[in-house]
Amino acid sequence: MKSQDIRAKFLSFFEEKQHSIVPSAPMVLKDDPTLMFVNAGMAPFKEYFLGNAEPKNKRITDSQKCLRVSGKHNDLEEVGYDTYHHTLFEMLGNWSFGDYFKEEAIAWSWELLTEVFGIDKDMLYVSVFEGNKEDGLEMDTEAFDIWKKYISEDRILTGDKKDNFWEMGDQGPCGPCSEIHVDIRSAEEKAKVPGKDLVNQDHPQVVEIWNLVFMQYNRKANGSLESLPNKHIDTGMGFERLCMVLQGVQSNYDTDVFTPIIKEIETITNKTYRKDEKVDVAIRVIADHVRAVAFSIADGQLPSNTGAGYVIRRILRRAVRYGFTFLDKKEPFIYRLVDVLDKKMGKAFPELKAQKQLVENVIKEEEQSFLRTLDQGLVLLNRIVEETKGDTVTGAKAFELYDTYGFPIDLTALILSEKDLKLDEAGFNEELQKQKDRSRAASESSTGDWTILIEDDVEEFIGYDALQANVKLTRYRKVSSKKDGDMYQLVFNLTPFYPEGGGQVGDKGYLEDAYGDVIYILNTKKENNVIIHFTETLPKHLNEGFKVVVDEKQRHRTECNHTATHLLHQALRSILGTHVEQKGSAVHSKYLRFDFSHFSKLTEDEIRDVESFVNARINGKIPLVEKRNIPKEEAIAAGAMSLFGEKYGDTVRSIQFGQSIELCGGTHVKNTADIWHFKIVSEGAVAAGIRRIEAITSDAVKDFYSENNRLFFEMKGLLNNAKEPIKALQNLQEENTSLKKQIEALLKDKAKNIKGELKSELTEINGIQFLAKKLDLDAAGLKDVAFELGGEVENLFLLFATENEGKALLSCYISKDLVASKGLNAGQVVRELGKFIQGGGGGQPFFATAGGKNPEGITQALAEAKKYVE
Repeated sequence: MKSQDIRAKFLSFFEEKQHSIVPSAPMVLKDDPTLMFVNAGMAPFKEYFLGNAEPKNKRITDSQKCLRVSGKHNDLEEVGYDTYHHTLFEMLGNWSFGDYFKEEAIAWSWELLTEVFGIDKDMLYVSVFEGNKEDGLEMDTEAFDIWKKYISEDRILTGDKKDNFWEMGDQGPCGPCSEIHVDIRSAEEKAKVPGKDLVNQDHPQVVEIWNLVFMQYNRKANGSLESLPNKHIDTGMGFERLCMVLQGVQSNYDTDVFTPIIKEIETITNKTYRKDEKVDVAIRVIADHVRAVAFSIADGQLPSNTGAGYVIRRILRRAVRYGFTFLDKKEPFIYRLVDVLDKKMGKAFPELKAQKQLVENVIKEEEQSFLRTLDQGLVLLNRIVEETKGDTVTGAKAFELYDTYGFPIDLTALILSEKDLKLDEAGFNEELQKQKDRSRAASESSTGDWTILIEDDVEEFIGYDALQANVKLTRYRKVSSKKDGDMYQLVFNLTPFYPEGGGQVGDKGYLEDAYGDVIYILNTKKENNVIIHFTETLPKHLNEGFKVVVDEKQRHRTECNHTATHLLHQALRSILGTHVEQKGSAVHSKYLRFDFSHFSKLTEDEIRDVESFVNARINGKIPLVEKRNIPKEEAIAAGAMSLFGEKYGDTVRSIQFGQSIELCGGTHVKNTADIWHFKIVSEGAVAAGIRRIEAITSDAVKDFYSENNRLFFEMKGLLNNAKEPIKALQNLQEENTSLKKQIEALLKDKAKNIKGELKSELTEINGIQFLAKKLDLDAAGLKDVAFELGGEVENLFLLFATENEGKALLSCYISKDLVASKGLNAGQVVRELGKFIQGGGGGQPFFATAGGKNPEGITQALAEAKKYVE
């Protein structure tokens, strides 16, 4: 059975059981600060489990893209070395939000596996939770008794908290679970060892295939459990493992999910899968990682140096490194696998097909960048090898190469072993642990349990229509972090404060009680569909009413920038072409940032045209046309643009200013005239095919022109208030260029004139003509005089130094004959002597330079030079 058919059959089975089929949510989570990525099928539905929102249908089924590379669930280092762990995987799931429970979940799972998919019952084992004294939980006898209806008792195993109690984190919904395991070994192997002895023992052919989670508890901050108001079902079946079982193969990588990618890797690299274990691991790593990276980019997460972007970059670089080391690929090639991936999965996941070109461009550029890093790292590693005394490279040196330059430690170890050198792994691990401890300490935080004051199911947002309101505090909790110290998170029964989301920052403001006490609200965010207000102190009178007020000035500036972002999007599509798509945005009160797809740098004329387009709409005084809670299909049909990587509900809000119509939950001005003016302050590249514009509006533009005006008159004053300051500046530049040329000519003449003097100062040491001297010349002059002398004197060793504007410079020249016969190296000389001037440098064996910040060290450097010829 083909993988596409397996996926379709799963979904249709549950559709027949009155489940709604929903598309996979984007893997990148934007409204959940506790997770970077969707790491389990339940993550997009957390708000339903927590009771913060009501699902349209209490029965749902889907195939959710998941990524497990950070935090509690991290399979990255195992990927490639075994045949069943992955970074990205599909999780087939069926969900019940307060509807059916264990009886139906178990019955349907058995029916689907054994009757629909036809898996032999004798291949299956199930496990139930054995209980836990610490949590005060008894064995899940309810699940055990239900399973007895379908499978013999000797195939029902008990599991501890680690294997049979599922938790999404340290706090939150959790519950006992039943895992279904499959044994695909041969009859001979089964006769030797019973399958039940290999369950949860990391055997590659006895694997968990489906987990049925019975979500019935909430884990509190103190570790205790409380019952949820409703009982839920959360199941997750590994799609890749299911394909392995149904296609009768012994590895996930032998299914048609991966074989087309593996064949393409073989074609591109001229390597053969299943001939060499190291090559096999590398091919599996690349086949897995390209999926994770491609879908992350398609869902809106570009590689970067921080957060989720860093995780994606790390995955891709791991793939590049395996290709570089084991498949001998020194040029980009992983991007070429995206086409195969699209053909295989594009139909089920249309976002991949829609973003294919972008995905290819970004991966190719990242590959090129990291390959350059590897080349630079090899040069630096060779230098470390040259400077190493003994047979061991210190852990500190290896860590610097890893931490500063991104050079993989296992590649360092491999290269050192080829040079008969050892790596101080203990020292490296010690440095790595220090860094982890620093990072952990900086980000350490704790979150208390909610203290409930008023039971309130629905928190109403009124911020589109009001900036202040009389409210009641429904719940609060304390959060502590190294960065922010102690903070409080407050939830009201209603709020005018807009929570951070859709690129827009959260509102600030204050709350005031009936006694006149004021507490400042420093930020507003949304977590699992709940709007949370951050304060440094807790109100004194918790059970009384409050007046909350949004900072009107900041909100207005933010609205100006948000509306300008929509107009900018329209302008770019109009001027550059409809290929332009929004790839990210940040809307602050002081500025806006807009990322978009485009293949080249904008010209000055294009930037001017974009500004004119936006300002024409501002001057046109276009009123806002807002539609709330309309069906998504209706909004799209009316021309509204939806943004890639965003998760939309069945009903949406559309924002229209003239011909600009977008689905958007942010706040906006009532009329474009409120923006006053729009000005682009920068435009540049973010990634391959992605450009970034930063712009300002309103008061920020006034400040911008005011500052420019001040600088203009200051510059004009320096030009003696010239009537034509631009022409006066041009004249100064021309005069400066002319004077520079004259100085260069004079210095060249000076170098030629002192050549004779220097020739007479040469000293013969061991057959080498030697001179170390400080000269009053620039870098070019030092080079000229060195090469002039080198053309006339054989066996020459020169070290010249100069000082300029508090900086020191060393130049070393060695005749090529000496380089060959004596093994001297100018690059090595300046690197070693550079320490006296607190600097470094390099170059070729016959000529090299070093710069430093300590001119006082020149004398010692010149004195030390003689040791190279003695």
